[in-house]
Amino acid sequence: MTDLARAPSDKTSWRTGHADRVLPVLVVLLVIVGIWYLAAIGMNAEWVRDQAARADEDLTSGEFLRRTLILDRPVLPAPHQVASGLWDGIFGQKITSKRSLIYHGWITLSATLAGFAIGSLAGVVLAVGIVHNRAMDQSVMPWAVASQTVPILAIAPMVIVVFASAGITGLLPKAIIAAWLSFFPVLVGMVKGLRTPDAMQLDLMRSWNASDRQVFWRLRLPSSLPFLFASLKVAVAAALVGTIVGELPAGASAGLGARLLSGSYYGQTIQIWAALLAAATLAAILVALIGMIQKATLEHMGLAR
Repeated sequence: MTDLARAPSDKTSWRTGHADRVLPVLVVLLVIVGIWYLAAIGMNAEWVRDQAARADEDLTSGEFLRRTLILDRPVLPAPHQVASGLWDGIFGQKITSKRSLIYHGWITLSATLAGFAIGSLAGVVLAVGIVHNRAMDQSVMPWAVASQTVPILAIAPMVIVVFASAGITGLLPKAIIAAWLSFFPVLVGMVKGLRTPDAMQLDLMRSWNASDRQVFWRLRLPSSLPFLFASLKVAVAAALVGTIVGELPAGASAGLGARLLSGSYYGQTIQIWAALLAAATLAAILVALIGMIQKATLEHMGLAR
């Protein structure tokens, strides 16, 4: 009887907690959309006003507002125009079409994942070396920090040109640029995580006659996992940015960066914003996937909170 009485209460509390999490997000989203519409009206108004003056038209307020939101090449597209462009790019084209955002998204995603894997592996390996070797700590870490002070917009063209002179184009140059941006968050997070165990825990392991390898696998590595996964979320988003930046100077014909570039060439602002929104959605999906892996891993190891 007690369990049956508690069940509806638990279900109600779950719904309440779920609503408490969703409602603030919806409110913020509505505010952003409202500001976006106001900005679109303001930025497109001058063009509509000029066109009406040339045609000697006397527009009502309603018609004026309507035209600011339906321009073919607006200065700032309205949210519904971007949503329409995104829908058309995803569902209105064949996957193999050069106008399909799925096609371009896959090109960008493949380079992003390759660069993310390279950068994450490099970050983890360097972090392990820094924690266990004082010389690496004093030599590698300053260079790693210095590497991030150089703007990626300056590095990307050099990487593309160097690899192109060697006859290497396509995925690898973009993956290297993505790895350049993604290795540093992993390096810093992993170093912090591996150094989380305090002196008492390390002394306890030594009192059990644990080797350095056992200390690493049974103490340092489990302690570093929350820091590692947090860093991976930052790194995968940085890798996506690096890939898109790498597509811009290469004159690529495929990829979300190429879609942005072609839109800027021809003044297709709706295309530009649709590609941007597609990239943001792709980044959100990648971060969410890492979050799911994090939850499953920490639960399996008994580290979930």
